[in-house]
Amino acid sequence: MEFGSNGSVEDAVVNGGNQFNPPSQGNLVKAIIGLVLFVFIVGGVLSAFYKVDTEEMAVILRLGKYAGTAGPGLQVKLPFGIDKVFLVKTERIMKEEFGFRSMIDSGRTTYKKKDFAEESLILTGDLNVSDLEWIVQFKIEDPFKFLFNISDPVNTIRDISEAVTRKIVGDANVSDVLTTERAVLAQKIQDELQKVLNSYEMGVRIITCKFQDVNPPEKVKAAFNGVNEAEQQKESLIQQAREEYNKEVPRARGQAKQMIQEAEGYALERVNRAQGEVARFLALLDEYKKFPEVTRKRLYLETLEKIMPRIKDAIVLDGQDGKNPVLPILPLQSIEGVAR
Repeated sequence: MEFGSNGSVEDAVVNGGNQFNPPSQGNLVKAIIGLVLFVFIVGGVLSAFYKVDTEEMAVILRLGKYAGTAGPGLQVKLPFGIDKVFLVKTERIMKEEFGFRSMIDSGRTTYKKKDFAEESLILTGDLNVSDLEWIVQFKIEDPFKFLFNISDPVNTIRDISEAVTRKIVGDANVSDVLTTERAVLAQKIQDELQKVLNSYEMGVRIITCKFQDVNPPEKVKAAFNGVNEAEQQKESLIQQAREEYNKEVPRARGQAKQMIQEAEGYALERVNRAQGEVARFLALLDEYKKFPEVTRKRLYLETLEKIMPRIKDAIVLDGQDGKNPVLPILPLQSIEGVAR
């Protein structure tokens, strides 16, 4: 820039600014284009990178079409909205609560139940009402199906879970729901829920379905508690009876076995004794056939030898008719004592 003879800017401006040359229009356009290019490049670089957390999977859509998935870490995509990324927590076990809600207040977990009676009150198969609280835990296995096959997957899971629970509990008796069949019914609900979700191709796997709390309605709670106590008492008596059965039946079986063995032993003894008597009789018969008179007298004397020690007193009669006694009493016992 050059100035007039006075060397002042004012003179140059007063004289029509012939001596002041502003930037050309071409340079201004170049500057704007350069700035735009710089912003474009920076924006492209920034939009080309994204981060996936350790418990997430990234679903990538390229111009609205599925282009694949990406795992945890720093990833690259096409910038300027060509690739759109949807992050899904595939490694986190999610939980839906029915009949209650758990909330964290000042570091403590509290349960709210007051406003969820429509979820928890369920009609059972015997036309009774149970107050059922349950939870469903699930995990996302296919993030693309979870995002795009169903418009609202979480509410869909809630609706299906509530429908399946009411169906299965509605076919059971209230006593089964409140006492012994809770685990069985929960497993049936889990299996049926997984079957329905698979038919919808939601990409979700049910981890567990668990009854959190089962109670009768407040108005009939006392009566149901009485029934429950009676059921528990019945089970206790059944267990006691089984213990007594297991104690007494083996003992009776042992006694019966012992009696059978004693009877068999006695029978064997009697048979052996009878066989011995038969052999002895046959031997005597042979002797009798050989020497009848001697054998008869020997048998007579042996019989007297066995009988006489048992007799205490004897009456001896004289005469053939036995009416004239010589000795009224013969004291054999005293004589036997003297002989000894």
